[in-house]
Amino acid sequence: MSGWTDPHEPGARPLAPADRLEAALRGAIDDTGHPAPALVAFLTGGHPTREGFSALLRDVAEEADAVEVGVPFSDPMADGVTIQESSRKALEQGVNLSWILDTLRDTVRRPDWPGTPLLLMGYLNPFLRMGMGRLADRARDAGVCGFIIPDLPLEESAPIRATLASRGLALVGMVTPVTPPARRERICREGTGFIYAVTRTGITGGDFTGGTSGLAAETAGFLDAARAVSRAPLLAGFGIRSAEQVRALAAHCDGVIVGSALIEVIDRGEDPGAFLRGLRR
Repeated sequence: MSGWTDPHEPGARPLAPADRLEAALRGAIDDTGHPAPALVAFLTGGHPTREGFSALLRDVAEEADAVEVGVPFSDPMADGVTIQESSRKALEQGVNLSWILDTLRDTVRRPDWPGTPLLLMGYLNPFLRMGMGRLADRARDAGVCGFIIPDLPLEESAPIRATLASRGLALVGMVTPVTPPARRERICREGTGFIYAVTRTGITGGDFTGGTSGLAAETAGFLDAARAVSRAPLLAGFGIRSAEQVRALAAHCDGVIVGSALIEVIDRGEDPGAFLRGLRR
């Protein structure tokens, strides 16, 4: 959860969505009100069911500082088996980008919505098919504060970054342990909302430490180097499954992203809120 509240006086101009996202991540607190690593939760849009997704999104938003909603894609190159399967189930139910945007819009307008910032994660082609300007307008109307586009090359990102920035929306940068230092620095300086530090190469869902606790020296060094040049909060993702991992990461980044492990909890019919709360203990 976030302890952030808008510092502006009533009637003042509100924060842009990208700034609201960053403020929420920097203001993360635990159940006792103490500062804590930020927690971003990933959900596949429309999974496990179209009918139940809005309620699930709200429940997860109560416990997370931001929620990343994935647009199902037939060939998700960066996703592991768990998220691939969740995408397949969603696609079989007819879930698409337009449906997700409509559902997010309706959900954030409910009186019980906790105000948690949303992110839209998806591959480039579906976004381009809708048109980035139209997409950005609909996304902002749906409570989206930023985008994660894993297959968008840095060299081709400027027009999309400009389109999103003109609506106050973030374009999250992604770095990996094998990103060359000069390129990593550029990504970290240009990314907005937060920087997504992929803790290992490959696909989502694996374990970045080889166990449930501890942190490999190479991972710590990579995170420290990225954090040193990042203007936005640095969040670590890929393979986050336990409170021990979150504690080990806390000294080297500003928060974590949990995806595959949360989808597995949902698929087992367990309480996602309890799982997310447990990551902060």
